[in-house]
Amino acid sequence: MTLFSRIIKGEIPSYCCGEDDRHYAFLDIHPVTRGHVLVVTKREEDYFFDLSDAELADIMAFSKRMAKAIKDVFPCKKVGVAVMGLEVDHVHVHLAPLQAEVDMDFGKEKLSLPAEEMADIAQRIRTAFEEQSF
Repeated sequence: MTLFSRIIKGEIPSYCCGEDDRHYAFLDIHPVTRGHVLVVTKREEDYFFDLSDAELADIMAFSKRMAKAIKDVFPCKKVGVAVMGLEVDHVHVHLAPLQAEVDMDFGKEKLSLPAEEMADIAQRIRTAFEEQSF
């Protein structure tokens, strides 16, 4: 069982930003920017391109909704998207509010935010996500 599966099951705490029956979104605990969210599939799969075409479409549609919520909470030029999958062997999409390309530099020092701020950010994004009409 992957780290992300344990988070989805609630065995490891997370700052949930939204979910549906196939996806779970939560704050990255080592964010590159405030509002950096990970979107993961609830079904364990290691490699993004091993997902079926339908699953790829679903995770990107869910990520699009999550990106809108992030942008509502963190006004920015764009919400950046990255799919790497080297840290955890479980499909995940990084979404981060961007003012400049350097904001999504995974090689730079990550932020360390207090738990209270993380909880507040997650709640604000979750509220924006749930208030969307689609």
